[in-house]
Amino acid sequence: MSNVTVTRPRVVSQKGGLRERKWKEGVVLLLLAVYGLLTIYPLFWLFISAFKTNVEFMNRPFGFPAVLQWSNFTRAWDTSKMGRAFMNSAIVSLVSLALTLVISALSSYILARFNFKLKGFVMGFFVVGMLIPMHSTLVPLFILMKQLSILNTYAALVLPYVAFALPTAIFILTAYLVTFPKEIEEAAYMDGSGLWGVFFRIMLPVSTPALSTVGIISFLHFWNDYSFSLVFISKSALKTLPLSVATFADGFATDYSLTLAAMTIAVIPTILVYLIFQEQVMKGMTAGAVKG
Repeated sequence: MSNVTVTRPRVVSQKGGLRERKWKEGVVLLLLAVYGLLTIYPLFWLFISAFKTNVEFMNRPFGFPAVLQWSNFTRAWDTSKMGRAFMNSAIVSLVSLALTLVISALSSYILARFNFKLKGFVMGFFVVGMLIPMHSTLVPLFILMKQLSILNTYAALVLPYVAFALPTAIFILTAYLVTFPKEIEEAAYMDGSGLWGVFFRIMLPVSTPALSTVGIISFLHFWNDYSFSLVFISKSALKTLPLSVATFADGFATDYSLTLAAMTIAVIPTILVYLIFQEQVMKGMTAGAVKG
């Protein structure tokens, strides 16, 4: 008879494996904490620097202010007429955001759920739009808007904002909507729902996470844009927040205390928008990662 050698499987201690897993998780959490601190520090530095005088900012740029200069915010608000600029930015950003969400939601629904001729060409057309540098279009857009007589109007900002936001928005929404099975729509059609009913009652609600992601990305761009506002807007009554903040710097000197205070005021709405839609954004970013 031949000798049969039986190899016993090596048993790993459950306690040792649990200790190793906790150690790895601890290292990952530590690295994430360090990364989070490095990411949030510029914002923290902006907030504490907004309460300094110019002398304190130059002598101790990374230190805490000796006395909180609350007057920086009122002076910045009054000097640069931030109230009017705040309203202009809100109007332009909200109108552009509404148009972007409506157009991208309708377009993505058609591209994701229907088959038609030239579908690949249309999708490729929007993808190519993501590759066009925005600043390379400033001169031709300026000439076009001058011919259309829409310079120094809200439309001069809204139209380019929507045009450049649509490719990314449609790409994100289309990729999100194609993950849902066709049976959902077929069941709705069998129950008597029409095309618009399926869109508003089913597809639009389930795409809320992706819409929130698109909304925040687009809103941040609209709110913080400086180049388009600088080129297309010259009337002081129509200046947006980035142009208002820039009034504290000229070719000779910069009032850092007022500039940082104005930047702090300008950044607060973007933080609030992110905090409100944070959960939806996380769902939109992780959607499709796990299928089951």
